[in-house]
Parts: sequence; structure tokens; C-alpha cells
Amino acid sequence: MVTADDVRRVGLALPRTYEFFTGGRYKLKVRQIVYAAFSKDESAMGFGYPKDARDGLIESDPETFFLPPTSDLRYQWVCAHLGRLDQVEMRELVTDAWRMCTPKMLHDLPELEPPAAAAWAAIDAGEWHDVRPLLHPYLHFQDGAVVLRGRNAVLEHLRSHPTPKPPAAVEVRGGQLYRWVR
Repeated sequence: MVTADDVRRVGLALPRTYEFFTGGRYKLKVRQIVYAAFSKDESAMGFGYPKDARDGLIESDPETFFLPPTSDLRYQWVCAHLGRLDQVEMRELVTDAWRMCTPKMLHDLPELEPPAAAAWAAIDAGEWHDVRPLLHPYLHFQDGAVVLRGRNAVLEHLRSHPTPKPPAAVEVRGGQLYRWVR
């Protein structure tokens, strides 16, 4: 059984997500786009889902999934009873809803190892003081023709490039990002 706190834990771990309270309900947002929202009693959740696929989702398990109120049918949105979802399914639904409102370059982050995802999230937010401890001192960085070695060289390079992309491949040693290849 999934609770609203389980959904929050998953959603708030995704880059650029914040929680917002309005109209007596909590919502998870990226910028101004809501991708998950709870009922007032937090027993149900609405989430972003492609319009053309929502009927199929509801038909697959009508006791779990249902359409939003008529006023919200114009949105890419579907609802679910939290108590009927399992952790894996909830994580997939929330992550896919998050992907609907973030740039494609961020979409692979939830599948990266936690230190790599945390490093990218801090880089994306410009929180450079939080990045340093996540990087191995002898980090190897490769991006096309650019090949760097060492945490300081990589941090200097990343700061000078305003929108780096997340790594395609990473290697983690001792809980720190050791190798980053794009």
C-alpha cells in the first residue's frame, strides 16, 4: 500500500521538483507545471498521463485508476487510489509524470546510481558547494573531445558551461562519482 508520503519521497527526489500547497491540497510541481496532486484526504493522487493512453490505463484496472473531474478532462491527467498501488508502479507513474514536464536531457536521471543523480541535481540547481563532496577526487570526465581528470578541473569546466547534460555512463566508487562519460 502506497501513502502520500511515499509519493512525496519519490517526487521530491527528482530534480527541479518542489511541493506546493493550494486549495487545501498538496501538489508536486516543476516550475509552474503540476505533475502530481493529492486529494484533500491524501487517499487519491492525480498525475500527468498522456490523454491518448489514459482510457487504456483505466480499463486495465478500473478499481485503481479513474478519470479526473469533468473540468480537468482537457488536461493530460488521470487519477489513482493510492491504497491500491504498489511501490514499483507508483514510482513509475510519478517518474513518467515528472518526465512530461522536464527537458529530455533530465529524463535518464532517475535510473542513474544515487550519487550520480545527486551530483547532476546539484549541478542543475547551481549548488556547487553540494557537488564537490559527491565527486571522487580523481574523477575522470569525458565529453566528446574534452577529457578531464580530477574533481577541481571538472568543477571548473562545468561551471563555465551553463547547461551541461547528464552523464551517459557513470562509475561510482566509495559512494562518489568516479567516472563520467557522455
